[in-house]
Amino acid sequence: MPPFLRIHADGVLLSVKLQPRASKNGIDEALGSELKIRVTSPPVDQAANEALLRLLADVLDCPRGAVQLVKGQGSRHKVVLIRGLSLGFIQETLRPAS
Repeated sequence: MPPFLRIHADGVLLSVKLQPRASKNGIDEALGSELKIRVTSPPVDQAANEALLRLLADVLDCPRGAVQLVKGQGSRHKVVLIRGLSLGFIQETLRPAS
C-alpha cells in the first residue's frame, strides 16, 4: 500500500500536498508520505480546497459528497477522507499518478 493511503473506520484517508495556482489541474508523484496534487485555483476563500475535492471526485468517478477534507483547511498539507470506495480501487486509480 502506498504511504499516502491509510485505512480508516469511515473509508480511506489520503494524505495530500496541494499546490494551488498551478498552470493546470493534475495528480503528480508521491512525495514521501503525501501525494502531490496541483489545482489552478488560488488558496483564497477555500477555492483551492474545493478544487482539490472536485478533482479527486472526478478522477475517482465518485460523488463529490464521498470526498471530504478532514485536516489541513489552511495548509498545503491535507488529509482527505474518501467514503464508499475500496482501498484497492483507490490504489489502482491513483497508481499511474504515483
